Parts: sequence; C-alpha cells; structure tokens
Amino acid sequence: MIPNSSRKRQRPPHHHAYAIVEAFPHKTISEFSQKLPRTSFSFNDPSTADVILRFFIDRSPFDSSNPSDSARHSDLQIYLHSRVIFRAKYISALLSDRWQHQANNHNAGHDSRTIANCNNMFHLNLGVHDDPTVHLTVLQLLYTYDFPTVIASASTALEILPVALELLFEDCVKACVKFLEAVPWSEEEEKRVLSSIPLLREEESKELLARVSPGEDDFYEEMLHGLIEKAMYSQPNMAFVKVFVAKLLRDFSSRESARRVLERAFDANLRVVKESLEQYSSPDFRGDHNETEAIQRLHLHTAMTNGRHLLWLVERMIELKVADLAVKQWSEQAAFTVDLQKAFRDDAWRNIVPGLPAVMLRCTCKLASAVAAGTILSSRQVRMKLVKDWLPVLISCKDSVSPMLPSHKTLYLVLEETFLRIISTLPMSDAQVLLQQCLSFSTRNVEDCPHLVTAFNTWFRRASQPPQMENLG
Repeated sequence: MIPNSSRKRQRPPHHHAYAIVEAFPHKTISEFSQKLPRTSFSFNDPSTADVILRFFIDRSPFDSSNPSDSARHSDLQIYLHSRVIFRAKYISALLSDRWQHQANNHNAGHDSRTIANCNNMFHLNLGVHDDPTVHLTVLQLLYTYDFPTVIASASTALEILPVALELLFEDCVKACVKFLEAVPWSEEEEKRVLSSIPLLREEESKELLARVSPGEDDFYEEMLHGLIEKAMYSQPNMAFVKVFVAKLLRDFSSRESARRVLERAFDANLRVVKESLEQYSSPDFRGDHNETEAIQRLHLHTAMTNGRHLLWLVERMIELKVADLAVKQWSEQAAFTVDLQKAFRDDAWRNIVPGLPAVMLRCTCKLASAVAAGTILSSRQVRMKLVKDWLPVLISCKDSVSPMLPSHKTLYLVLEETFLRIISTLPMSDAQVLLQQCLSFSTRNVEDCPHLVTAFNTWFRRASQPPQMENLG
C-alpha cells in the first residue's frame, strides 16, 4: 500500500487495463459520441479524425469468459483527434516520432503500442482484457473534461482511475482521486482504493492514506481511551453511551490494549475519588461556614460521580479479564478505606449522596467475587489485604445505613459470603484473625447466617486435624 514517491508517473503494468466494468452499460460508439457535450472536435467523428484507435481483446488463455463477449467487442474502431488525445501522455508518446519509428521497424501486429501512419491517418491498437466501455468513457473525457457529470459515484471513480492511470491522463486521475477523497466508501470500495494507492504519487495518495492508516503507533489505544472518557464525562445519555462503548471494547480491543486503556482510566478515577474523600474527611474550617459546607458537598458529589465511573470500569475490566492490577490496587487502599469510614460516620452524606456506600461496596464486591471465583488469580497477600481493608467498610455501612434497603441487604449478604470464601483460601493464622472480625455477620437466628456457620465449621475442622508438617518430608 506504499504510494509511488516519484514525481514522474510511471505507467502501470498493462494488466491494470483489464478491469471488467459494471458501472457503465454497454453502448454503441454512436451512442457514446452523443452522451457528452461536443467541443470543436467531436468524439468519434470520422470526417475530421486523424487517428483511428482499434480495441482488441487481449485475453489470457486461462480466462473463462464467454467467447461471444469477445467477438462483440473485438475490432472496435473509434475515430479520434491527435490534437485532443495528446492530453493522455501515453497516447502522446505513441504518436511521437520515436514510437512511430520503432513501430514501423518492428512492423508489430496486435500490440497495444502498435502504430502506423497511412495517408496521414494514425492507426493505433489498444489491447483490453474485456469490455472497452470504460476506455471509451475516458477517451470521451479527453474531449469534454466533464468530470463532475461522469464521475458521480465512488464505484465509477474506481472504474475510471485504472484506465486514466494506464493512459497517463493526469487531469482524469486527479478528478478521480479528488472525488474519492470527498465521499464515503463501502467496505468493498475501500479494498479497491487500497489496491490503487500504490499506483498513485505520494502527494496524490496522502489524503486517501490518511483515511485508512493510523498516523501513530498508539493511535488505536488513544481512540479507545477517548471513547471511554466521552462515555464517562461528556454525554447527556451516559447510560446508553456506556453500553455502546462497552460493545466497542469487546469487539475491537485486544486484551492488552483493553488492559492499558482501562487501567489508565481506572487509575485516574480512583485518584479523584480518593482525593475527594480525603478532602471531605479532613476539611479546612478556616473559611466561611456556608462556603465550607458547599465545598464539602462538592467533594461528596465528585466522589459519587467518579465512583459510578469506577464501577463501570471495574465491570469492563472483569468482563475482558484484565482486572488483576485493579484488584491489587483495591487491596492497597488502607488510607482510603479509613476515609470512607469517617465519611459514613458523618450524617451529611445521607442527604447529599445516599448511594455512595453502595457504589463503593459494589466495586469491592465485583472485584472480590472475581477473586473468589478464580476469574482473577491473586496472591495470598493481595487476597488477605483485600478482605482486611474492606471488611471494616462493609461493617461500617451495615451499622450506619438505616433504614436498610432490600437491594443493600442483598449486596451486603453477597459481599459477606464472598469475603468468607476468600478467607477460606488463606492460611489458618490469617483466617483466624479475619473470621473474628466477621462475627458482625451473625443474626438473631443462627439459621439465617449459614455462610458464617459454614466458614467457622471449616476453620474448626481444619484446626482439629493433626499437624501435617512432619509428613511433608
């Protein structure tokens, strides 16, 4: 797909003339001569012509087209004018003294460069693969220059362009390229554009290449990152946009590119949530009371907004199986979880952002559930710290959120069960410490907390086993 950087155009190999045209109906020569406006010389006018161009079918022995098609177009003659067709540099070269001399010396038969001068009439032979309709159209354009009328679709431009390149008709090439630069392409047309680019000069193909080729190595990831940013911050119908961007991430991102763009967004949003909660938990009371209260409300709203974004990012990371670093970061938030507990002990959040505790716990539950299910394989240290730091937040929410909504009750129960499952994967010494903190999961009726009963039964069953260390040798 590398364009020709040479300023002087090289004529494409002759097989570029072999395009089978579908965009143009079959017409007789007389019909073609009437199609476009006339100039001082008329296309296919034998009374004033000084050039006779004969088309012949230059068919490969492997072609399987109907022989009758060849017969219909073989020995097709048209009458042209050298003063007009010299605009096509290839034909101009054929009409030059040098080509005439070589052609007469070789006395060539059916070659596309055959030329003879009889009775002041030049005779040219041009081999085409099949239907010469597009060649006729390009030759007419030498007379009319009515490019806007003829080049009216991408498919037409793509049919004409190879013939214009073959004949070295520069103005026609420019018109085709200009049209292709300005209009949309179908997927099939885009493939044809790509195949044509190597035949063009560098300056001609620049705009076409810009449409289909990324300019930088990280262009792809920057697009994905920009979509994530727009979905989270810039769209009024945010929920719908997030659904669509999630689909794009599934369909078009590799695992590693998804990891990088999602981790980048996760880091940024987590940092904002942490800073907002830190500033809320340690306010500066030196200003006016009303001003301080407004700033505190802003901190909570900022934490809530970015917390929702964090939840969406966590869901995408888990869906694409790239959440391992997010789990590790979530397990290293001792100071952040302390700030959360401070905020939840204050009554202000209830009227300002009542959904903040649920958002934070849903992020925790999503990540912890992926760890417990084995979707994310985390080290013992990460698993232990995840429960150790976020278990107090769960307990604080249960104690401070009242009345408890049914959805919150379900969330708390799922997170309790998930923490207990993770605790069962830890060494008994770590499990002993953490299980004691889980006593707040108990209820008035023991039968209502089977997950807690199962966890303690497991620990005591293991504790009652005889030591196995001496058997390991």
